[in-house]
Parts: sequence; C-alpha cells; structure tokens
Amino acid sequence: MSTAQEIKGAIDQLPVEERAKLIAELCGWTDDDWDRRMKADAAAGRFDALNEDAADAYRAGQTQPLDEGRENP
Repeated sequence: MSTAQEIKGAIDQLPVEERAKLIAELCGWTDDDWDRRMKADAAAGRFDALNEDAADAYRAGQTQPLDEGRENP
C-alpha cells in the first residue's frame, strides 16, 4: 500500500474489533481495569443473555434506530 487512500480503504475492510485495536494502538490508548474486566466478562459469556434479549427485541420490532427519538442539538 502506497497511498493514504489505499490505507484508509484497507482499514475500512477490517472487522470492527481489529479496527478498534488499530485505532487504540495508533492513539496510544491502553486498556484500563474496566476495559479488561468487560473483555473478560464478554469472553466468559456473561453478556450472552443480554445480547439475546436485545436480539429478540429487535426481531419483534421493539427497537428503533439510535438516531430516531432524540432531539438534534
């Protein structure tokens, strides 16, 4: 890759988690205790029931896009 545009295009193709890791590395961000705990809890499946509840609500039409229902400043 030789141009910024090509690099940006490649970054856009990354999975969200890989893109987040790249951004954190480039910006010098490191995980704090809260980040590490959240990752450990997610890996242990502690959010699985919440995720399933959210998916069920979505499938049932009980959700709305984040940009709806809020006032623009």
